[in-house]
Amino acid sequence: MKLVYVLLLTGCFYCGAQSEKKEPVRENASVNIEKPMKPEETEVYEPVPPVVSVSAETGIPNDAIVLFNGTDMQEWIMARDSTVAKWYLNEDGSMTVKNRAGDIQTKRNFGSIQLHLEWKSPEEVQRNGQNRGNSGVFIQNRYEVQILDNNDNDTYVNGQVGSIYKQSIPLAKASAPTGQWNTYDIIYHEPEFDSDGNKIRSGTITVLHNGVLVQDHYVIQGRTMYIGPPTNKPHGKAPIRLQDHGDNSRVSYRNIWVREL
Repeated sequence: MKLVYVLLLTGCFYCGAQSEKKEPVRENASVNIEKPMKPEETEVYEPVPPVVSVSAETGIPNDAIVLFNGTDMQEWIMARDSTVAKWYLNEDGSMTVKNRAGDIQTKRNFGSIQLHLEWKSPEEVQRNGQNRGNSGVFIQNRYEVQILDNNDNDTYVNGQVGSIYKQSIPLAKASAPTGQWNTYDIIYHEPEFDSDGNKIRSGTITVLHNGVLVQDHYVIQGRTMYIGPPTNKPHGKAPIRLQDHGDNSRVSYRNIWVREL
């Protein structure tokens, strides 16, 4: 009798445990499983992206504007007075800052862009800190991506190579050895201003230095300032400017092209 009684109790306990077992929670429980969606309900066919091809020889997209290909400086003028660009044009297809000649800028104005350029500091090291191989790329004539020979040459980190000058510290230092070529690939989206001149959306910038992400969709605070905080005066399209730092920087550039976004 005892054995039967124990078996009966065990059986009832098992039955009770089974009866209290909860149903598993279904993922996407809100989806009406009686009327499943068809694949084509989430497919779109417009707008069709344009076809862009890239030259196997130069690496330049066919929809790019070539700003410097090593043969002339026709796309550039002096920033201070719009006269002919006076930097050095070199036999190797590069151009070099002419000391104290002044900045150069593009004849064309640009808004949001994809910009590619290559640069190098001089192999012969002179000076230190901010006075060694210093130049810069100013987007829309306002927002500077710093160029500097930082190899064994520390400086303030929001002014080192790859920084958005005096605003954003780079995520990494990816410099080539002194005297060798570096690449910058820059994605820039311009800010927006309302009819009263108030900024309603900040510009953003992404920078890859030698293929390494150093600025990740950084929200630009305003115009680059050497002294004081950034400013935010309304503006439209504007030139790309390359800096003559005025200290015999001897920075060189080559292979510059831009795609309008």
